[in-house]
Amino acid sequence: MNTDRCSIRLPVLQILVLFHASMVAAQTSLEKINLENGKYTVGLRHYPTLDSSRTYHRAMDYTNKKMARPISISLWYPAGQIADDIKPLQVLDYLEILKEEEEWEHLPNEQILNWFYYRNTPSNQKHLVEPTTAYPELDFLKGKFPVVVYAPSFMASSIENFALCEYLASHGFVVVSSLSRGTETRWFSNNYAKEMETQARDMEFLIKEVGKLPIVDHDKIAVMGFSFGGLSNIIVQNRNDNIKAIVSLDGTERYQYALLEQSHFFDAAKIDVPYIHMAQKDIPDIVLKEDKIDAELNTKFQLYDSITQATSYQLKFHDLTHSYFSTLGILFADRDKRQDKSDSEIMESYKWVSAYALHFLDAVLKKDENALHFIENNPSKNGVGDGLITQSIKPSKKRAYTFQDFNDLASGQNYNNLSQLYDSIVKSHPTFTIPEGNLNTLGLQLVFNPKTSSQGIKVFLLATQLFPDSANLYDSLAEGYLFMGNTDKAIESFEKSLALNPQSQNAINRLEQLKK
Repeated sequence: MNTDRCSIRLPVLQILVLFHASMVAAQTSLEKINLENGKYTVGLRHYPTLDSSRTYHRAMDYTNKKMARPISISLWYPAGQIADDIKPLQVLDYLEILKEEEEWEHLPNEQILNWFYYRNTPSNQKHLVEPTTAYPELDFLKGKFPVVVYAPSFMASSIENFALCEYLASHGFVVVSSLSRGTETRWFSNNYAKEMETQARDMEFLIKEVGKLPIVDHDKIAVMGFSFGGLSNIIVQNRNDNIKAIVSLDGTERYQYALLEQSHFFDAAKIDVPYIHMAQKDIPDIVLKEDKIDAELNTKFQLYDSITQATSYQLKFHDLTHSYFSTLGILFADRDKRQDKSDSEIMESYKWVSAYALHFLDAVLKKDENALHFIENNPSKNGVGDGLITQSIKPSKKRAYTFQDFNDLASGQNYNNLSQLYDSIVKSHPTFTIPEGNLNTLGLQLVFNPKTSSQGIKVFLLATQLFPDSANLYDSLAEGYLFMGNTDKAIESFEKSLALNPQSQNAINRLEQLKK
């Protein structure tokens, strides 16, 4: 037996995994966690695919062979009827996915607990045969469901939070996740900014992949991540307008803001969707000292302070340390006697983490008013025990009204009644102004498209109302009428343009042509 097998255990970020020799085994179970699943049967599909735009090699194969980047996809979803001979997955089935993702797919199952992150103890062996609430390869339920794209922690498996993913799917969400894999091999390099970008690209691949499914509501997509995955969440949201919400499970964006700033894509001002961060309890002094951790991590949250364009929620779970925001951590990780609470307290808090994630997603993606009240309530009103959770909410600052905002409303009403729309907006936003050039460009874009020409004319009529001395706008309006074949109106508008600017050569030439 290879005595070097421990070398494949994952390295961790010092500030996030608080390890000490004084550890005790956990006594937990899925049954004791007791997440209250919803009305939907949960299906699980796991399959590999490839991103041919990037190259990769399997480091432990010890060859120089390059291949397309593998993307390991785990998909939880509301499913159809269960056949009589289909049994729910066991925890071992999930760990078989883990060993495949670790590129040890041929490892005998009896070696899993010897080989990977967790100790081979009697209690951990019992976990392997625990039933879950997911069933393999069921048919998709008919309908459209919101999507949650889950980003795992530092080099972790796609299934690290399988109980939470099952729970969300049972309440009507499609959840998709992929292994947190290094850029060039299974392992991260020391360039964490590069690995953050790689994980973000993998998440964007998942968005494209899940978009192929018939049950997906493309307009309702959220990102959710644990630990290192929280960094990638922010990058993906910053550059994808279709992301409508961010859920962070003690995400590293709280602890490594400087790492976020290394991304050319990051801009806190672009976080314009609701954001919730659920954090671990304060790290005790003995752990700060022995593990050489900066005490500032207990209080500083620069990203939260920097968000101005979205409502942000911050919760601190006083019975949870970092590892226990994941299912695998709850079930298999040893407890740190210096700081960890009892197993029953940890499981109760994980249940509340799951409940807050669900209600937040229901509030944002499903527009559920009761869920919004839950999120905004004092935790005690939701039945949370005293001292278990502290909460802060920061409303978004009222931002300046933009031309894009105006155009969203205008296009929604097919550019009818634009004068009334403009007046109503100015009444609510007195500083709002429309640049002349924007109206001119928009009008031309619309008017030269045969399907929207009449809408372009409506834009120019508003434009000439707002800017009655603009020869250029009347010239554009005239071109629009001419394109539509309305010669009389074109002549009238070219004459108005020429009256405002006698040097307008285009108006002179057009009028000569039209009056022949």
